[in-house]
Amino acid sequence: MDPQSRYDVRDLIQFLVDGSSFQEYKAEYGQTIVCGYAKIGGHHVGIVANQRTVVKSEKEGMQYGGVIYHDSADKEARFIMDCNQTWTPLIFLQDVMGFMVGRDSEQAGIIRAGAKVVNVISNSRVPKITIITGGSYGAGNYAMCGKAYDPRLIVAWPSAELAVMGGAQAAKVLLQIETATLKKQGQKITKEKENEILKTITERYKKQISPYYAAARLWTDAIIDPLETRHWISMGIHAANQSPIEKKFNLGVIQV
Repeated sequence: MDPQSRYDVRDLIQFLVDGSSFQEYKAEYGQTIVCGYAKIGGHHVGIVANQRTVVKSEKEGMQYGGVIYHDSADKEARFIMDCNQTWTPLIFLQDVMGFMVGRDSEQAGIIRAGAKVVNVISNSRVPKITIITGGSYGAGNYAMCGKAYDPRLIVAWPSAELAVMGGAQAAKVLLQIETATLKKQGQKITKEKENEILKTITERYKKQISPYYAAARLWTDAIIDPLETRHWISMGIHAANQSPIEKKFNLGVIQV
């Protein structure tokens, strides 16, 4: 799966769940994240997945797939809270570009909603399993239960990419830093030299966003065959059930 591709994540979910067991949560609200209840291998689970198609609503207008907006972050947080109240394990299908930025997004409450997501994930007491199917960029990694939030199992497909930002954008930023440093040292940067630096940076960055690079540093537990995803999820839930977290679900002070 190309991390830049567009697809309806509901199609992927239907391949993972038992039969037609998926029951979507607030389908018309916060559409760039799809949440719902389902059964996988007989286990009741809650699914949180990044929607990769462009969506449109009457109130919010057009929203880009793979991006977390204030409404989708709010929906995700409320869904995770519901799952914790009912002791329902959470499955995160991660293919995320990050949070929406800009004045309009900030005025709409993206900082508040994003902080709420981080709060509920970090305090979650139910088993969490993360599957990285495509991109895992920036703060989106945290919002979709990255390694920092101790999922019981975090695995990646061979198509996954883990990085602060996408390869092309990162390469351009690093090129600016590199050329500025060389110019301070008195070196003249020709167009040919700039292209050579960009090529070197791009190749190095492409290697570092690979799921194999991440797995070698224990940022993920394994790289799996996509066809084995159901098996890994069932295995992860079964293992987590042997050592449940007994603490109370306590969010402290949270803005609603």
